[in-house]
Amino acid sequence: MFNPLTFLSRHSRRRIFYPLVSFVLTLSLVISIPQVTQARSLFDIIFQGIQIIQLSNISDRQEVAIGKQINEQLVNNQFQIYDNSQINRYVNDIGQRLVKQSKRPNISYTFQVVDDQAINAAATMGGFIYVNRGLIAAADNEAQLASVIAHEIGHIAARHAIQQMRQTAIARGLAVAAGVDRNTLVNIGVELAFKLPNSRKDELEADKLGLETLQKSGYAQSAMVEFMKKLLNSGGSSPTILSSHPATSDRITALNQSIDPARANIGDGLNNSAYKTKIRPLL
Repeated sequence: MFNPLTFLSRHSRRRIFYPLVSFVLTLSLVISIPQVTQARSLFDIIFQGIQIIQLSNISDRQEVAIGKQINEQLVNNQFQIYDNSQINRYVNDIGQRLVKQSKRPNISYTFQVVDDQAINAAATMGGFIYVNRGLIAAADNEAQLASVIAHEIGHIAARHAIQQMRQTAIARGLAVAAGVDRNTLVNIGVELAFKLPNSRKDELEADKLGLETLQKSGYAQSAMVEFMKKLLNSGGSSPTILSSHPATSDRITALNQSIDPARANIGDGLNNSAYKTKIRPLL
């Protein structure tokens, strides 16, 4: 049965409902349209997000890119590259031979000889390795030089530079929830490359990986121990590489435990005179 009051009630509700819906929709559209300043802020946030690196899951491509930036800051600013193509080619040939047998051969490695008499070597993220000419001269043979390079490759294989950079950023309050700003990482990487020591744990791991790489590459494993002993017994001021690589005696003990004495001297690189001939330009 038709009821005029019911009809009027429904009609009134519709008259109120539809305008209300229209108002709500209009209000939501106004709120959702960003003002110019809001749009700029959003753009800045997005842009900054691209520059933030999440070190817990950094890709190989990102690591190499940051390593390249660190290298550009180091070369000619922190040190000079030794200007002798023969020596640079020789070190690179040894390095590339080792890389093929390393735990991380899938990135491109760059080996550079630093024009510095100090006995030192270093590595930064992305496959960049530096060997001072003073260290090359201090080694008795190619296997000893290869052992140092293999150790530095071990640091890269284990991504120690990334871990150390993350710890440094957190300790200095530079890290945010999303990660670390890329420019900040580059600055930390430049500082860490030669100045700050690795932890005892990292050194032992790099030794272990380096020893495996050395053996798989066909070099005599004894060379790694002999070079460390040589530096420890050199007398005078301690070589730079020992001050930046702590617990050398512990490392020698660990290496000796990992090497089969019967096979310690089996492999290439133990010819001292042949080595001196190859590095003659820097002697």
